[in-house]
Amino acid sequence: MQPALQTLLAAASFAAHKHRDQRRKGAEASPYINHPLAVANLLANEAGVEDVTTLVAALLHDTIEDTATTAEEIAARFGAEVAAVVMEVTDDKRLPKEERKRRQVDHAGALSHRAKLVKLADKICNLRDMAGAPPAGWPLERRREYFEWARQVVDRVRAVSPRLGALFDEAYTQRP
Repeated sequence: MQPALQTLLAAASFAAHKHRDQRRKGAEASPYINHPLAVANLLANEAGVEDVTTLVAALLHDTIEDTATTAEEIAARFGAEVAAVVMEVTDDKRLPKEERKRRQVDHAGALSHRAKLVKLADKICNLRDMAGAPPAGWPLERRREYFEWARQVVDRVRAVSPRLGALFDEAYTQRP
């Protein structure tokens, strides 16, 4: 087996284990692992990204933010470059939600190339999910606000990939 494929499968397995007890917020409450898999799949199969570091970071992008995983743990298993990308796209959950959202907008343009790709793919997947299976209990106004906020973040990173920018615009047309 190729080392890149082994690394991708190890990252998928690691993410599945870390997110094993989590569910998405949609009414169907699908397993959370579907989200990082969708982000990595979008990058690889819709945007043509072949960089293994980016794809592994996509699989792991929510582990630090949403599980008991540390950057050191990711660095030990997948390398410092992967850990750095994951850290770039990780929100500080100690901050209030509005502050975290503001920081995402403010800092998006300063992200590395790899982190911009992950951030853009994450937002595309979130909009697709929001349109197809919105979080249970989210009123129409909150869903619309999410779309607008996601656009603010993406407008600062879209230049990294015209293809991903177009996919975001396509997902955005499903705004409720």
